[in-house]
Amino acid sequence: MIILDDVAFSKQSWQQRNRIRTRNGLEFLSVPVKSSGRLGQQIMDCELADQPFVRKMITTLRANYAKALFFANAIDELATTMEISAGTGRLVELNCALISWMASKLGVTTPMIRASTLGTGGERGEHVAAICERVGADRYLSPAGAENYLIEDKGAFDRRGISVWIHVYEHPHYTQRVAPFMPYASALDLIFNAGPAAAEVMRSGRRPARAAGENLPSNSGEH
Repeated sequence: MIILDDVAFSKQSWQQRNRIRTRNGLEFLSVPVKSSGRLGQQIMDCELADQPFVRKMITTLRANYAKALFFANAIDELATTMEISAGTGRLVELNCALISWMASKLGVTTPMIRASTLGTGGERGEHVAAICERVGADRYLSPAGAENYLIEDKGAFDRRGISVWIHVYEHPHYTQRVAPFMPYASALDLIFNAGPAAAEVMRSGRRPARAAGENLPSNSGEH
């Protein structure tokens, strides 16, 4: 798994926020970063704007998940992970720490490498294809939201003998503390509600990958 930290930071994207389940539905929790006068900065260069945000986020999580079955088993470890990584002042350190923590809770052991350590160039698909080549990959698995540009840049992969596949996922249902069930919340929602069963629940939604451009739905844009 490549952590794509050497591309432009996109404000108000998943790079700095995610959603939790509240009584009012899905609501965003956002990490404040310094962006004024930094248009085009790369993710690895983003600095956190307000370190006390960690305490505010933990308070918000407690308010919404305190009665979730497995919240107490995870919150202290999560809070420590956030506090230590946010103490570096860098978004990439916080994100990588959170990804690694969630991976441990979900039984994901895939090795992770930051793209910034690979020294590859190029833009969009050319950059991704160069990364695949650099790590010796002959198959690239992508989320559906990137499919359109990957089709446009397919030549960059073809030249390197790399096939492009799209991850197919049908969101499973599990018991949330608040009904009705609402999909596509942060993995924290699954971890707090399902605990040891979270990995099995997550994997139950996996379906066979399809080749990029194959059976492309008419509303295939990112969502």
